[in-house]
Amino acid sequence: PSSPPPPLQRPYPLPSAPGPLPLRSTPLQTQVPPCPLHPSFTPLWQGRFLSLEVVAAAVPGRNGVAVRAFMASTAASDAMQEKRVAGEYTAANVQVLEALDGVRKRPGMYIGSTGPRGLHHLVYEILDNAVDEAQAGYATEINVVFHDDNSVSVTDNGRGIPTDIHPQTKKSCVETVLTLMHAGGKFGGSTSSYSVAGGLHGVGLSVVNALSEALEVTVCRDGKEYRQHYSRGKPLTTLSSTTLPDESSRQGSCIRFWPDKEIFTTTIEFDFSTISSRIRELAFLNPELTITLTKEEQDAQVQHNEYCYAGGLVEYVAWLNNDKKPLHDPIAFRKELDGIIVDVSLQWCSDSYSDTVLGYANSIRTVDGGTHIEGLKTSLTRTINSFAKKSKIMKDKDISLSGEHVREGMTCIISVKVPNPEFEGQTKTRLGNPEVRRIVEQSVQENLTEYLELHPDVLDSILSKSLNALKAALAAKRARELVRTKSVLKSSSLPGKLADCASSNPAESEIFIVEGDSAGGSAKQGRDRKFQAILPLRGKILNIERRDEAAMYKNEEIQNLILGLGLGVKGEDFKKEALRYHKIVILTDADVDGAHIRTLLLTFFFRYQRALFDEGCIYVGVPPLYKVERGKQVHYCYDEADLKELVNTFPTNASYNTQRFKGLGEMMPLQLWETTMDPERRLLKQLTVEDAAEANVVFSSLMGARVEYRKELIQKAASMVNLDHLDI
Repeated sequence: PSSPPPPLQRPYPLPSAPGPLPLRSTPLQTQVPPCPLHPSFTPLWQGRFLSLEVVAAAVPGRNGVAVRAFMASTAASDAMQEKRVAGEYTAANVQVLEALDGVRKRPGMYIGSTGPRGLHHLVYEILDNAVDEAQAGYATEINVVFHDDNSVSVTDNGRGIPTDIHPQTKKSCVETVLTLMHAGGKFGGSTSSYSVAGGLHGVGLSVVNALSEALEVTVCRDGKEYRQHYSRGKPLTTLSSTTLPDESSRQGSCIRFWPDKEIFTTTIEFDFSTISSRIRELAFLNPELTITLTKEEQDAQVQHNEYCYAGGLVEYVAWLNNDKKPLHDPIAFRKELDGIIVDVSLQWCSDSYSDTVLGYANSIRTVDGGTHIEGLKTSLTRTINSFAKKSKIMKDKDISLSGEHVREGMTCIISVKVPNPEFEGQTKTRLGNPEVRRIVEQSVQENLTEYLELHPDVLDSILSKSLNALKAALAAKRARELVRTKSVLKSSSLPGKLADCASSNPAESEIFIVEGDSAGGSAKQGRDRKFQAILPLRGKILNIERRDEAAMYKNEEIQNLILGLGLGVKGEDFKKEALRYHKIVILTDADVDGAHIRTLLLTFFFRYQRALFDEGCIYVGVPPLYKVERGKQVHYCYDEADLKELVNTFPTNASYNTQRFKGLGEMMPLQLWETTMDPERRLLKQLTVEDAAEANVVFSSLMGARVEYRKELIQKAASMVNLDHLDI
């Protein structure tokens, strides 16, 4: 412009001397007027919040106009400088962990967790190595012993770990595989000693060694016995040897380890039933193998089980369907192609409305499925649909059976042996080999087609079962649509008795499923409305183990559960984002009826959407059984042991009052909050499915239509029941 612009007008006078300005919690735009040069101009910094103490000073600018200068105080500047120095990233910051220190630094990466699950995973790693020796054809017996000093030993009669000096490490092979990661004989190729193996990464044995307070290895081979001791991954002794007697034919390896108390966060205690379930699986999958499990206990009877199933997968399926009504004898077939072995056994049952498909790769349970499961399901659906089109049972040629209809009531075990399996992670929960899918599809189609052509009566029963499943699904669809129609007519699509929470974030929201309006009233008054919702149930829900989908969707309480929780349709892929609460807490009374309602709910969740357990969404609330008042002090006890322990702390002549809670409705809202609902003080048990096969048998036995198995269970367990504790 020809003439200079007018001087800027200060919005406020400068202070007489530099000093700190008061900090404000309001945005800066409320303090600064629009720019005089152009009213629409907004400075980049306008609207931000001040987070540092600031000082103002008059600084001479162009044309003699004072400029307002903002700068950090000296204290703030020093703090920022120190933070930059502390945050420097140079070679000095890079840590190099020696040998197995990395495993001890991040144990969860290798064994899943540092709780009971990771503790038992140590046993599985050693056990899988012994099974690999059996799969290679060299071992026939494995002995697992829980010793009374919290150690575990696993012994096999295989070839034994090599003891000669390794050419690369210049150490014995025993020390090499125990102290170095990715050292083993199962990497495949011409130098591999195993054509098929579950241990592939060469880290299992060394991980167990790293996470053990002490480990003792014993190897018998070539007429000698070798021993060596380790502690937390480091050898304490050299490999020593003694000559075995001439008549001795001992051969194999024995690993005994004591888990490290510094690593594992819970009490080091191995569960006999958990390990026995895994051993039973391995015995079914390896018919030529005998596995024994022994638990030594001081001042107690020694537990000892022996597992050997010559029938293999056929016996496995028969065991799973022991309390059901099978439509036919188990179908079994085996195929070997391109070095890959596929073993399948399956059976349909008339009184089952869900399917059980268990997959294994090199005797490792693939919890998350994989290409072998995908190939099985695809081929199964295609084959049964092909027969349905040809048969006269299927009158409408345009209708086809979905995989869910075909598999209803089916129990199937598929075991593949793959020379070079592609597992996801060290815990090996999913198989990724694409070539396995093709071979499984081909094997299932060929063998199942041949069997069903030779057994037309079996084919008719399977088709009839599948068609009934289709009809039930169509009836269920109509029932679901009716539910949706009703919900549209109402003002809200949520159940009327649901007391929802204020939060709309499922990750922080939780819902308590309680029995009856009485408990529901106390829970609604005692809860934190921000994140806790309450859904009262009227009576006992339907036992879906004995009913089909149509009956299930017609049940009002089931409808309320599905709508209230945001569950999808049975059989569809689970969508966690559709779930309205990521913490579902079953809160029932501590009596027989409460236990029954809890079991019915667990049956519904397990059969309807098992993924809720996999995602860790299912919890059981544990309300206190007793309230003990002594003077002005109030104590809550959750079981008889808690009560006894508390009473023992009182003086001998102390007077106190004990109240036994029969139900949640008896508790005042504040009591219920303090004991059962307050996240800081409550006791919750998270439920997960460690062994799907065992869980399937338990639900079938407890909730199925066959009464004689429950009668047998009651007769066997009668001697274990304390009659004084029966709530009749």
